[in-house]
Amino acid sequence: MSEIKNLLLDLGGVVLNVDYHKMVDVFKEYGIMDFDKHFTQAKQVEIVDKFEEGKCSIEEFRNGIRDLVKVNLTDEQIDNAWFSMILDLPKERIELIGLLKLKYNVYLFSNTNELHIELLKKRYKEEFGFDIFKMLFTKAYFSNEIKMRKPHPESFQWLLNDAGIKAEETLFIEDSPQHIEGAKKVGLNTYWLTGGETINDLYDKKII
Repeated sequence: MSEIKNLLLDLGGVVLNVDYHKMVDVFKEYGIMDFDKHFTQAKQVEIVDKFEEGKCSIEEFRNGIRDLVKVNLTDEQIDNAWFSMILDLPKERIELIGLLKLKYNVYLFSNTNELHIELLKKRYKEEFGFDIFKMLFTKAYFSNEIKMRKPHPESFQWLLNDAGIKAEETLFIEDSPQHIEGAKKVGLNTYWLTGGETINDLYDKKII
């Protein structure tokens, strides 16, 4: 990987741990037994796409979920389910990214939304004592802020242009295969994290 100058990391499933099934389980507790028809790691309904592209408000998102499930859930219930998929951020990954910055420009690209990202900024500033998104990354790109999301190739091309970096000099590390395919369409080098593999494993194997 000697030609690689830039790393582009996904957030959920690469930097922090997530479990999409936990959200489905919380909705089951509310009597909604089939929320996985509407949201999985691989696909999701239009209201979630719009929320991740910053094209609807938090209230519009919550109302969209209520319309989807045909149950008059409270805001708190929806938020609790939505937050439940976010697990821990291992300290060793924070330390590794700091180390990787000595060798690469390290960027973040996350499909996220206003509810999640504001929660995470607050949580991690309290936990680590600094803004990890500003301190750890050359620049962090959030779909709801740039109004574009993975896996659309134009989102990757926009990011490359904004960062002023070349696709052939950049390695994109991601855990969702559809996003890997989108990245390949603009010429990015890619690595698909599967089977419980972590970025620390990639460092130990000298892949990064």
